[in-house]
Amino acid sequence: MGVFTYETEFTSVIPAPRLFKAFILDGDNLIPKIAPQAIKSTEIIEGDGGVGTIKKVTFGEGSQYGYVKQRVNGIDKDNFTYSYSMIEGDTLSDKLEKITYETKLIASPDGGSIIKTTSHYHAKGDVEIKEEHVKAGKEKASGLFKLLEAYLVANPDAYN
Repeated sequence: MGVFTYETEFTSVIPAPRLFKAFILDGDNLIPKIAPQAIKSTEIIEGDGGVGTIKKVTFGEGSQYGYVKQRVNGIDKDNFTYSYSMIEGDTLSDKLEKITYETKLIASPDGGSIIKTTSHYHAKGDVEIKEEHVKAGKEKASGLFKLLEAYLVANPDAYN
């Protein structure tokens, strides 16, 4: 099993503590409200929301995918880090064992934040994962993030 690692970094005008509250701590509730076409719902299958929790994410009707199950690997509210793995679902196809994501929010000098994400694609057998296969998913995730950021800009009292 090979592992392909992909790193992304982008910025937000939203301060790291506020962004972490909305995007990470309450994202399961907020994202289906602001982007139901992307994510219809997220439900906890097992656990209490902390490390080890298994969640089922059901995609919106416009998505080419049905669902994915995620396992929370780590959450650090003080350092604004979060990691989870996609462990089941049609997004993994027959090529991937799992995908692990590590996200870190860092305060930027301008009062916003820098979002660093590292993705580890664990391929089945000798399947090769190429960067161009990963970029389409990253673009969708980036679009979803921009919706969340726009919501926070438009609602300055939310998640303070």
